Amino acid sequence: MKLPFIDRIWRVKGSLTLEAPLSQEDAFDKLDPLFQTHGTSYQIEGETLKFRKHNPAAQDKLATFTRGSLRVVNREGRSELTYDLTSPALLACFLAPLLFLAFGQATIAIGEYEKSKTEARGDSGKDSEKSEKEDKEIKLHPIDIALGAPEPKKPDKKDEEEEDKFSPKAANILAAIFAALYLGGRMLEPWLIKSTFRKKLSGIPLTSDGKPIDRIEEQL
Repeated sequence: MKLPFIDRIWRVKGSLTLEAPLSQEDAFDKLDPLFQTHGTSYQIEGETLKFRKHNPAAQDKLATFTRGSLRVVNREGRSELTYDLTSPALLACFLAPLLFLAFGQATIAIGEYEKSKTEARGDSGKDSEKSEKEDKEIKLHPIDIALGAPEPKKPDKKDEEEEDKFSPKAANILAAIFAALYLGGRMLEPWLIKSTFRKKLSGIPLTSDGKPIDRIEEQL
């Protein structure tokens, strides 16, 4: 069963039209350095190159994608590279916010449960005596009362500590961070991989904005 909308979460599909026609053999030869890295294995089956990566190094330009397939097809005198890549890193960044939001909701539920338990045993004699003692300690001076000063309310530190203890704030922050990482990676990674393929297949070094260096030098 194919689920294209779900597959799009962690898969990157695209195509790249080459400036100069290339045979399949020449194209794969130029792409070969990308697969001569630690933990990478690949094989060519007909017109398709399939690769897998196990624990790739951080400097590996394809480190984000652990497996994928590439094809070079010639149409009307033009060569086109098509690719289908899978990224567990994108999937992890997509699922992490959901996990942390679930933790946040579980924290709220535990807090409500603990609060109900505290309220249930809040009628004990010791608590009543303690409450009366605290009420006496926060009474205003007679002069302040005569001047019409409002009676201060003593904050319940215990309640504040309990609220902080069962607050979902930390989980929500982590969920937001991973959501931002996923959105950034989902937009950036397809552009980076396409730029990498273009650079390898053209054989011309590119600047950070994708312009060939030799053309810039000619303009200068």
